[in-house]
Amino acid sequence: MFSTNGRFVFYICWLLTISAANTRIKTLPTKQFPREFSFGAATAAYQIEGAWDVDGKGPSIWDYLVHTDPGHITDKSNGDIADNSYYNYKRDIEMLRELGVSHYRFSISWTRILPFGRANYVNQRGIDYYNKLIDELIANDIVPFTTIYHWDLPQILQEHGGWMNEKIVDWFGDYARILFQNFGDRVKLWTTINEPFVHCYFSYGYGVHPPRIRSPGVQFYECGRQILLANARAYHIYNDEFRSTQGGKVGIGLNSEHVFPASDSKDDIEGAKDYLAIHFGQYMHPIFSKSGNYPQRMIHRVQAASTAQGHNSSRLRGFNREQITYIKGSADFLGLNHYYTKYVYRNSSVIGVFEVPSMDDDAFADSYLDQSWPSSHAPWIREYGPGLHHLLVHIKDTYGNPLVYITENGVSTTAGLNDHTRVSYYRSYLSAVLEALAEGCNVQGYFAWSLMDNYEWSHGYTHRFGLYEVDWEDPERTRTPRKSAFVYREIIRSRTIDYNYNPDPYAGSTSTITSSLLVLVIVVLAGLIS
Repeated sequence: MFSTNGRFVFYICWLLTISAANTRIKTLPTKQFPREFSFGAATAAYQIEGAWDVDGKGPSIWDYLVHTDPGHITDKSNGDIADNSYYNYKRDIEMLRELGVSHYRFSISWTRILPFGRANYVNQRGIDYYNKLIDELIANDIVPFTTIYHWDLPQILQEHGGWMNEKIVDWFGDYARILFQNFGDRVKLWTTINEPFVHCYFSYGYGVHPPRIRSPGVQFYECGRQILLANARAYHIYNDEFRSTQGGKVGIGLNSEHVFPASDSKDDIEGAKDYLAIHFGQYMHPIFSKSGNYPQRMIHRVQAASTAQGHNSSRLRGFNREQITYIKGSADFLGLNHYYTKYVYRNSSVIGVFEVPSMDDDAFADSYLDQSWPSSHAPWIREYGPGLHHLLVHIKDTYGNPLVYITENGVSTTAGLNDHTRVSYYRSYLSAVLEALAEGCNVQGYFAWSLMDNYEWSHGYTHRFGLYEVDWEDPERTRTPRKSAFVYREIIRSRTIDYNYNPDPYAGSTSTITSSLLVLVIVVLAGLIS
C-alpha cells in the first residue's frame, strides 16, 4: 500500500504523464480514430494454447502432422506447449489490459470441445476452460471476439474425408451450435472460419499444411465450396436458434492482399481482376454480393481452362439456386485479414509457369512484391500501408460497404524488443485505416496480429509476429512487451498516430522523455516531503 506521501507522489507523476501525453497530441494532425472504433489483438488456439492432450482434448490434424512427420516443419518443432496459454491465460489477459485494447480475438479448439469431432460427446473440461477465459476477459472489460474454426480440424474427421466429405457441413454446424449454446450468452461477436482461401490453398492445393493433399485444380475448389456451405450452416443456425435471445453477430474471416496491375496494358488489368476474383472473390462474392454465387469471371476462367484440358465439365463444382440463396448474406460482417500488396501481370512469361490444372493456371496471372517497399523477416511481406486503404475502398464500392473488422494485420521480425520494423508497419497500416474511414468505409475495428509470438504453422517458431516477445526457453514462457506494444498502446489511448513517439522497451516505460521527467519530479518531491 502507498503511504499518504507516496500516494501524493504517485498522483503528481500521473498528472505529469497525462500532461506530457496531451502536449504530444496537440502537435499532431486532427485526424483521429472515432471513440467507438474497436482496437484489439488476435491469436489462435493451436498457435498459443499448448496442452495438446490435456483434460480430454483429442488430436487435431496439426497434432497428427507434427508427431508423425516433424521434419515437415521448418525447425522440427510442434505446438504441444507453444505459449502455454492453457495455463497462462490470465497473463495473456493482463497483457491485453496493459495494451488498453477493448477486444480480444481468440479461437476455440474443436477437439478441446469435441475430442472425437462429432457432437455426440462434449468434453466438459474443454467447456470449462473457455468459460474461464471468457469470464476473465469480461471481468477485465475486454470483449471476447471468438473464432469457431482456425485450421485445427479433428484428425478423426480428416480420416473420414475432412473438407472433402459433404457431411462436414453438418459436423461443423453441430460444433458451432454447441459453442453458441455454451458461450453465446457472453460472446456477441463470432467468426465462423478463418482464411478459407489460405486453408484450402495450403491443405488441399499444394500440400504444405495437413492433410497435405496436392490438388490445386480440383480439391482446392471443393474445399472452398464446403467451407462456404459450412459457414452458411453456422450462420443460419445462429440466426434461427440464437439471435433473438443472444443478440450477437456472426461473420467470416477472409484474407486478401490488394493487387495493382503491373502496367496499364489490357492484359495486366484483366489479369489483376481475374487474380483477385479467385483469391478474394471466390469467398467474398457468394456471401456479400447482391447476386451471390462465384464471380462470373472466375466461373468463366475455370470453365475455359477445364474445357481446354479435355474435361467434360468445369473443375469448379457450382451451386444450385437454393444453395446460392442459402450462402448469400450469410455473414453479419467481414473479418478482413490483410498483410501485403502485390503487382499482377499477364504476359508471355506466364506461359508454362503454373501446375496444370491449378487455380494459379486458371487465373493465368502472376504476381510480385515491389522490392522498394520495406522488407520484413517474412519474405512474403513488405510494408505498403496504402494497399489496405485501396482494398477497403474496393470492398466498399464493390460490395455495398459491409461492416468490416480488420481481424489480422501484422509483420514478422526476429527476436528482440526494439522491433522498429513492426512499429513502422503498424503506423503505416493504421494510417491507411484512417484514410479509409475518412472515405466512408464501414470499418469498425482493428486487431493486431499477434498479441504475442506464437507457433507459425509450418514455419514453427522461426517467425515472430508478437507485440510481446515470448521466451520459449523459459518453462514459464515469459512474455515481454516490445517497442511496438508501447506504440500500439499509445495509439489506442490517444486515438492518433504520433510518429515522434519513441518509447524505450528496455526501460519498461511509455516514453523515454516522460520517464526521465518523472524520475526528476520524484526525486525533487521526495526531497521536499522529507
